[in-house]
Amino acid sequence: MPLLPSGLLVITAATAAAAGPGAAGAAADRMAHQVPDLLALGACAALASVLGDFAAYRVAWRGGERLDRAISRSRRLTGAQERLGAALAKGGGALVVIARFAPAGRSVVSLGAGATHRTIREFLPWSLAAGVAWAAYSVGLGYFGGQWLGAGWLAMGVSLLALFAAGTGAAYLVRRPRTR
Repeated sequence: MPLLPSGLLVITAATAAAAGPGAAGAAADRMAHQVPDLLALGACAALASVLGDFAAYRVAWRGGERLDRAISRSRRLTGAQERLGAALAKGGGALVVIARFAPAGRSVVSLGAGATHRTIREFLPWSLAAGVAWAAYSVGLGYFGGQWLGAGWLAMGVSLLALFAAGTGAAYLVRRPRTR
């Protein structure tokens, strides 16, 4: 369990980058400093996301029996694990991307992929796509929120509300029953 949500950290850093190196600097000078900062922030966030997914995947892969016993105590978790395994087996890589935006979705999918022994070739490319999409979204949210509303508490608050709205939407997409 993270001490601080990663989305909060990335949005806060991007909002700070929107403030630029100094308020007195020219717009072109500020932009010259912001672009590399934002690219580095996005790359670090995406890499951290993928490494976190991989760590959870490996923990679940290696701790299969122990994790299975813990999951088997709950009907809800057992059903979720079965649905996740079936979705990943059908090539449900989009689930990995969507779940990255849902609260706790990233952990559930990464642990589920490891516990059901999905191959790394099935999981890692989707985790990479999810990490890049999430990092770009979070950096963009913080940066543009800072640009439009000023680099302060209001910008960060509005950006966080947008992040939670995206998480709520992703949770809805993951949980809704599929019609055939």
